[in-house]
Amino acid sequence: MGSICAFTRGNGLQKKDFVEVGLPVIHYGQIYTKYGFSTSETISFAEKSVFEKLKKAKPNDIIMATTSENVEDVGKATVWEGNEEAGISGDAYIVRTSQNSRFLNYYFKSIHFQMQKEKKVTGTKVIRINSKDMEKFLVDLPPLTQQELIVSTLDKFDILTHSLSQGLPKEIEQRQKEYEYFRDKLLRF
Repeated sequence: MGSICAFTRGNGLQKKDFVEVGLPVIHYGQIYTKYGFSTSETISFAEKSVFEKLKKAKPNDIIMATTSENVEDVGKATVWEGNEEAGISGDAYIVRTSQNSRFLNYYFKSIHFQMQKEKKVTGTKVIRINSKDMEKFLVDLPPLTQQELIVSTLDKFDILTHSLSQGLPKEIEQRQKEYEYFRDKLLRF
């Protein structure tokens, strides 16, 4: 991964720095409690004086939690798809790549990443993952066009399995059409 990703550790942002209105920030703890696979908006903000001191994720960067209370959550990530920079807290990495960020985030959820991660996490009460270890992780990397096709397919499956408002009604509609097709075909003598 070190040949396709640059890891930058976040810094300085604490929950006490949050304000109602300000510049967009993401705290590492929110990655596994508030954010999903990707986001284009933050739920937290900081004043300009705090924001200016922070490391910042750019659009299409991946923000990864590097600390957790369990092995499953450490390494959880969200793709930053906002139009502006977002300040990042410590205990998070900004993962910048020239590859498809959504493809890499799907990879981070795969068994292939999980198996490598489990061998390198440290700690018992507080679990951590280090970028120097992750730089040595192996990733099967198809060409960008194939990455985009894989992402498109996985995004569709994600909608079908996680979105009640989009996935389930569409699935019901498709099954209804399939039923009507076979009914009419079977009843034609």
